Amino acid sequence: MVKIIMHGCCGHMGQVISDLVAKDANAEIVAGIDVTDKGNTTYPVFTNIKECQTEADVLIDFSSAKAADALLDYCTERNLPVVLCTTGLSEEQLAKDEEKAKKIPVLKSANMSLGINTLMKLIQEAAKVLATAGFDMEIVEKHHHLKLDAPSGTALALADSLNEAMDNQYHYVYDRSQKREMRDEKEIGISAVRGGTIVGEHEVIFAGEDEVIEFKHTAYSKAIFGKGAIEAAKFLAGKPAGRYDMADVIEG
Repeated sequence: MVKIIMHGCCGHMGQVISDLVAKDANAEIVAGIDVTDKGNTTYPVFTNIKECQTEADVLIDFSSAKAADALLDYCTERNLPVVLCTTGLSEEQLAKDEEKAKKIPVLKSANMSLGINTLMKLIQEAAKVLATAGFDMEIVEKHHHLKLDAPSGTALALADSLNEAMDNQYHYVYDRSQKREMRDEKEIGISAVRGGTIVGEHEVIFAGEDEVIEFKHTAYSKAIFGKGAIEAAKFLAGKPAGRYDMADVIEG
């Protein structure tokens, strides 16, 4: 039984993870940390991180960037592995993350979905065969009309995976409307669609002569990120200090 502290327990993702863990026979949330206790948990909640001295195997963080510094200090002091799911960290905070990983296990990934991270692995293998054979690579991502950034961080992570497989020979193109020219064979096109309530859809296209291969991932709810975070927590518990990501979870 993996004992988890949930940081950001009263927020949306904290509640999603709490519900998922309640149905998991191999994990248990023993305490929560949040700025306010909304009374919507079945475990004790601490509004001051320093007051939480509950014994645990790992901490899952789904909170805010402004809480990251105190969180990393807390986990280091307690020698507690941390699954860091909060996004929007500054360059200074990312550097601190790397420094803390020398002392404790830290897992951070661009996307916590098991499906997306499996997709990243699959498209790398495909790129080595297809891109080498002259196939063009394109990414199309779709999200709801409230999403502010484009392209999505996941689309960029997918592009990075393709590029890494090809020894970083490729550059990214986001808009072809300003130039009238043929496609460069060393480009990865990334297109963004915004509309409706689309939770998230990512498609990787390998387009060759007279054939097209497509890899697609569709998210129907944010619960997929919670499931991934729980699996990451189970993986990270008991691991030595170091930097980990979801690729390590998939590989076991």
